[in-house]
Amino acid sequence: MRSGKPARVFRDFQYRTLDSWSRTRRVVGKAEHTPDGSNPRFVVTSLKCTRIDYDACALYEDLYCARGEAENRIGGQFEMFTDRASSATMQANQLRMWFSAMAYVLVDTLRRVGLRHTQFADAAAQTIRLKLLRLGAQVRTSARRIYFAIASGCPNQAEFALAHIYLRRAFSSA
Repeated sequence: MRSGKPARVFRDFQYRTLDSWSRTRRVVGKAEHTPDGSNPRFVVTSLKCTRIDYDACALYEDLYCARGEAENRIGGQFEMFTDRASSATMQANQLRMWFSAMAYVLVDTLRRVGLRHTQFADAAAQTIRLKLLRLGAQVRTSARRIYFAIASGCPNQAEFALAHIYLRRAFSSA
């Protein structure tokens, strides 16, 4: 890394363990070096290298990284409140799962639309819930409006206000 710029190289190769694998498998490796240091990664796959869609770089970045991101989003839903299914009936547990899925969709929309230009743009659902939604506020309602009075010492009031502006702009034109 003499240039000081990040460098990444992808390669695939055949590999077999001495004991645990019954056959040779395709391994995709990413050799990356950034200013923070080396960051090597390996993925074992059953996909063949017969199509151009599955060259080493595309396989790693477009397929496996996307899959990992999807798994992170599924894990994010479990952070809402589906981490337990403690009700006595299957219907009650299913209802809990639906509520959790709806809550996750709302928090994800808040992140993607309302928080896209803030420090929470890539935050997990649990982080948004703890830092932005779990705060004390005085709520007043009138015939036409709902007012939230947040304490002046609230650490994330700027993000809260930006989320309100972006969400209002996005959904008022819809």
